[in-house]
Amino acid sequence: MNHDALMCRVSRRVKDKGILRLIGKYLRAGVMVKDRLQETPEGVPQGGPLSPLLSNILLDDLDKELEKRGHRFARYCDDLIILVKSKRAGQRVMARISRFLEKILKAKVNRDKSSVVKADESCFLGFTFTRKRLTISEKAFMRFKVELRRLTGRSWGVSMGRREEQIRTYLHGWMNYFGIALKYSDAVALDHWLRRRIRMCYWKQWRRCKKRIGELIKLGAPRYHAILTGLSRKGYWHLAKTLSTNCNLGNQFLERQGLTSIRSLWIRIHYPATAR
Repeated sequence: MNHDALMCRVSRRVKDKGILRLIGKYLRAGVMVKDRLQETPEGVPQGGPLSPLLSNILLDDLDKELEKRGHRFARYCDDLIILVKSKRAGQRVMARISRFLEKILKAKVNRDKSSVVKADESCFLGFTFTRKRLTISEKAFMRFKVELRRLTGRSWGVSMGRREEQIRTYLHGWMNYFGIALKYSDAVALDHWLRRRIRMCYWKQWRRCKKRIGELIKLGAPRYHAILTGLSRKGYWHLAKTLSTNCNLGNQFLERQGLTSIRSLWIRIHYPATAR
């Protein structure tokens, strides 16, 4: 992003010279790279509170240009998708819009991330299209599962209360963004998988056979089943799906401990009138 091109567009609306000088200092302040201050003759600081606003100010001209040409498009900050009818049209539009960005707005186009593909092969803000239906991209879905694996890792030395609080916070944020594109069957499958991993964490925290047997009996398991499961030398993942753990560390117990159900969040998003 060229500073002169950006400030020219900011000055169309902002007439206060003091504010303009402050924005200029913000852009030229530099960034720390490996404990050394690096100058920033172009671009805006990533992660700064002002960066998204400045990006939208510069790219407002791009929106007007696309509207003037009659294109169907969506843009969020510097992420852009343009929908056309054929690959040939896509290549032509990409070349023309790239020239507009580089020559008129003095902005660099990331050639590695820019491409002409079919709608079901595209990825925009973590979403893609499958048979005219909005779905979550494979990359975004895998990141979600990786983060849940981290939060339900057996070796993470935190209390179950803190673990479930962080899982709840993460799930609410993720579902508020991606929930509209999540299938019901996937929500149910993720629920089963997550609860099994939580049961595995409980089993790891109980550690000793005597502790495991005692906790299962406390939760209402028959003594015989509690002893049989508690003395088992099978792995955590296997024991997280036995009769004793499933019945006594059941859905209601986990809900009382504060674990959020992905299925319940899905229903709240798709059928708010019937959600509890």
